[in-house]
Amino acid sequence: MKNFRIAIWILACALLFSLAQKPMCAKNPIRLRIGTMAPEDTLWHEILKYIKQEWGKITNNEVEVKIFAGGVLGDESEMVEHMRGEALQAVGLTSAGLSRIDKSINCLQIPMMFRSYEELDYVRDRIGPLLEKKLEERGFKLLLWADAGWVYTFAKNPVRTPDELRKMKLFTQAGDSVTEKLWKDLGFRVFTFSLTDIITALQTGKVNAFNLPPEFALSINAYRQAPNMIGIRWLPLVAGTVIDMRAWERIPEKYRPQMLEAAQEAGNRYRDGIRKMGEDSIREMKVRRLNVVELDSDEVAIWQREAEEAYKKLRGPYAPADLFDEVRRLRDEFRASKETDRVEK
Repeated sequence: MKNFRIAIWILACALLFSLAQKPMCAKNPIRLRIGTMAPEDTLWHEILKYIKQEWGKITNNEVEVKIFAGGVLGDESEMVEHMRGEALQAVGLTSAGLSRIDKSINCLQIPMMFRSYEELDYVRDRIGPLLEKKLEERGFKLLLWADAGWVYTFAKNPVRTPDELRKMKLFTQAGDSVTEKLWKDLGFRVFTFSLTDIITALQTGKVNAFNLPPEFALSINAYRQAPNMIGIRWLPLVAGTVIDMRAWERIPEKYRPQMLEAAQEAGNRYRDGIRKMGEDSIREMKVRRLNVVELDSDEVAIWQREAEEAYKKLRGPYAPADLFDEVRRLRDEFRASKETDRVEK
């Protein structure tokens, strides 16, 4: 009997020793599902893959990330609703999706407000914290800012003026009644569909023009149905990845600062590559017979004038008036500083 007790004691000690040698892992890892419209193997997908990798390292795999790319879980509006229902915990969104959470994001999406990424960066760096706070008030934590490229207009037939575009059937995303109304108020014929249905809508003639970044138009081959691109940049499409605050707060607090830093690093790591993709995509589509309709200075001025005339309709209904005014003030501040630098040189 004595020998039996000694054997049991030795086995118990051995078991405790072996457990002590094993790394402590969460019995029930925190599983996060992240969705995106970006196709697999694009730079936007790489951002999420980098986050997945780094978060696993930071948390010793206490946080597990699964990525659903290519819009397999629906368009951006649908994925925002999936987050609200906790079927998804995070989503990489363009401003179209971010504005479904809070329309304040639209203050960065004013047609022909910006001429360059430099202007956008200057404004976003200063107004970004306020926008992030508004998203948090809606229950979402912004993990990183990103870019989705400059938006251009593609059409079945060559277009040089706003009046010519008004004769086309212009695609706009379903679920955004404010933007749809604004286009109509400006005299355009708009037809709403899910972004996942844009190719079918183009093929069937339900629409024959759309506004998208070239890199996206190339990735889904939408330009083949609308092979004429107006040679003016409409606006820089901002993007960002958000996580539901309920999911964020389930993560042990000790990990969150490092996780947030890793997410922001992911955005910075791929930013230059994403910004370069626009011009690269245009060159590639031109090889494949895209026609870029280059406008002269008078025609560009017509588009600029019409855009600025529309601001009174955008200020308030589309973007909060105070934020609209602040974006324009910051933009003008940046331009004035660049002009001062130029004169001093």
